Amino acid sequence: MPSLVSPPSLEEAAGRIGDGARPLAGGTDLVPLVRDELVAAETLVHVGPLLPRGVEAIESAPPNPERGHHRIGAGTTLAELEASGEIPAALREACRLAASPQLRSMGTLGGNLRQATRCWYWRLAFPCYLHGGDRCHAREGEHREHAIFGNDRCASAHPSDPAAALLALGARVVTNRRELPIEELYRLPSDDDRDVVALEDGELILHVDVPRPDVSTYLKAMDRKRFSFPLVGVAAARTPERTRIALSGAAPVPWLLATPEALDTATPLPGTAYKLDIARALVERALEALS
Repeated sequence: MPSLVSPPSLEEAAGRIGDGARPLAGGTDLVPLVRDELVAAETLVHVGPLLPRGVEAIESAPPNPERGHHRIGAGTTLAELEASGEIPAALREACRLAASPQLRSMGTLGGNLRQATRCWYWRLAFPCYLHGGDRCHAREGEHREHAIFGNDRCASAHPSDPAAALLALGARVVTNRRELPIEELYRLPSDDDRDVVALEDGELILHVDVPRPDVSTYLKAMDRKRFSFPLVGVAAARTPERTRIALSGAAPVPWLLATPEALDTATPLPGTAYKLDIARALVERALEALS
């Protein structure tokens, strides 16, 4: 079992991450992965108490101060966001529909954005593309819960509800090293890098800045009514400039749709074609809700 260290400062914690040391906040995803030897960790660096927590309203500069945004600490739990009346409805609903009450009370927003795929081949330690192999076992085998976009190398489906909501909202991620749009936090796996999250060793998410939309929503299709990962989730947010639509459970990363018609460019596998029908129905419902 890995050792656990609790550095006194965020700077020291970041300096200890890497070379077999992993950051630990709520631990709802990382601890089972370490236990099952899917993630190698000689040391767990407890960063949970050091991460910013809570929701802060920040007004934008002129000429549109009414737009503003909310700055959410990465250590804020999903349960806290679920109960928040300040944040946009899409994010609040995405947090409410994620996992069980017990997991939401422990799981942090930063950790949720970093969570690993639920692909059963990856979870069963098959030598798949994400594990460094040269093939995606899901493409050839059972893949009912897998991707309909971006699945030429890896057909895993990203499981985060809040990530899709934040993508539709046009959120920005602030780390201890940089600030970037949330779409740049993720990347499709490639031969050069199999990780779908573009964080470096020692780089920690500190805040997420969430613009205030005119209206937003998050809809989710699941195998069970509660406490299940998305078969398809649809987040939509409208501002005076545009409407953004993002999908969960549809690609190896949270997937931004340029337009509703972009669903026609999907590349479903034989066992995931039904997801496209669900996505079309949920996108239509989401846009109706915005109107």
